[in-house]
Amino acid sequence: MNEQGHSETQPSGPQDLLAREFDRHTLVRLRHEVERACRGWGLTGLTLYRFVVAVNEITTNAVRHGGGHGRLSLWQQGPRLFCRVDDQGPGGAAEPRLPPPDHPRGRGLWLARNNVERFTLRSDAQGTSIVMETS
Repeated sequence: MNEQGHSETQPSGPQDLLAREFDRHTLVRLRHEVERACRGWGLTGLTLYRFVVAVNEITTNAVRHGGGHGRLSLWQQGPRLFCRVDDQGPGGAAEPRLPPPDHPRGRGLWLARNNVERFTLRSDAQGTSIVMETS
C-alpha cells in the first residue's frame, strides 16, 4: 500500500467501475456497491472511508434536494478515482461552507468537499452535477 491509501496494483487506462440510478430506497445498497467497487480498485483505509462518506453525502443530498433520485457514475483514470452524481435539483454553493454548530443540517456538501481531493459542482436549470476525485 502506498501513502495515498491505495494498493499499488491498479488497472491502467480509463475504466468504468459502477453506474447506477438511485433513489431513497436504494441509497444503502448503493453505498455498499460504491465501497466494494472502490475497494476492488485498490482504495483502502482512511482514503476509502472518506471517499465513500463523500459519495454517500452527495447521493443523500440528491435524494433530499434533487428531485428524489439521481444517477451515479464511478470510474478510474490512471491513478485517479472519480465519482459523478447528477440530479434534478438547484444545487448549492460552489464553495460549501460549514454551517454554525446550532444548525442541525447543511453539512453534507461541506463534508463531501473536505473528504476528497477535488470537488466540482455545476448547477443550472436542468439540475446539478458534482464530480469528486481522489487517488
